[in-house]
Amino acid sequence: MFEATKSRGPRHPAAATRTDRSTQTDQPEPANHRDVEKRSLRSKPSRSDSVFKGVSLTAGITTVSIMLAVGLFLSLRASDALQVSGINFLLEQQWSPETQQFGIASVIFGTFTIAIIAMFVGVPLAVGTALLLSEVVRGPLRSFLVSLVDLMAAVPSVVFGLWGLFFLQAAVIPVSAWISTYFSFIPIFAVEDASGARLTEASAFTSSAFIAGIVVGLMVVPTQTSVMREAFSQAPMGEREAAFALGSTRWGMIRTVVLPFGRGGMIGGIMLGLGRALGETIAVYLIISPIFTINWEVLKTGTNSVSALIALRYGEASQFGLSALMAAGLVLFLITLVINFTASSIVARSRSGAETS
Repeated sequence: MFEATKSRGPRHPAAATRTDRSTQTDQPEPANHRDVEKRSLRSKPSRSDSVFKGVSLTAGITTVSIMLAVGLFLSLRASDALQVSGINFLLEQQWSPETQQFGIASVIFGTFTIAIIAMFVGVPLAVGTALLLSEVVRGPLRSFLVSLVDLMAAVPSVVFGLWGLFFLQAAVIPVSAWISTYFSFIPIFAVEDASGARLTEASAFTSSAFIAGIVVGLMVVPTQTSVMREAFSQAPMGEREAAFALGSTRWGMIRTVVLPFGRGGMIGGIMLGLGRALGETIAVYLIISPIFTINWEVLKTGTNSVSALIALRYGEASQFGLSALMAAGLVLFLITLVINFTASSIVARSRSGAETS
């Protein structure tokens, strides 16, 4: 029995531990253990990834370079006129480069007036159409309507201008007269002559900023609708079904899920339409009656815009007059950049789905 007990080895745990450690220490290391190198975690990009990165970088640099080149070109061509007029270029209403009395105060006012009216007309139509296409209509009818809206965005602006001049204007004049009759206590809706007497004849309401704004608003609806529809259609299906499961109506689901999720797309579509409304040329040129005074009465005949001014005076302008027109184009270019950068910052802070995550 003594021999059997002795063969079992040491009874104390510490002795057994020391024995195991000595055994592990005495075991030789693998021959290739010291030769193993550290594995790199960096992956080698494939050829397709490298080509895609190069093409994207080239496209981005080219786009920025073209934009800077346009700004530099306008700045150089506008330098002569800006040196003569100075800050008065933004404050003067008259446009007479030959007498060195020129400015864009009136045309800038008219540009923003037309664009704001266009947004009041276009944004509700765009939001409603986008919700109709993404949330209500289904099947072949939806595909047909989507194609129809996208096709409207390709209609030339001259077609809209001719339609607004020969058809829409006659239909809008009674509406303008009605608004002027019942809302003339609001200064912008009053249509009066120089003595303050209210005008009622139809000729007082033609070629107004109101009519031009309606036409431009209808022009930007397809673009805004396409952007908003894509944003609304990306709302998570799980959150839609959850809203219905909690007893929400379709409008309740749209109000609590779709609209918050598509907020960034809505802002982007609105700003994209605003940029086009500010720079629209042919349609506005065909409709308005150009004037070079600030007209606060949006229903009254006469307004102007920067793009229409350039189209109107470019053919007959002298060398100095061309410099003045380039200065007007430079101001419009800078305004568009400011609006786009502002829209980008707003969209970045209100990404689609931020409220529903």
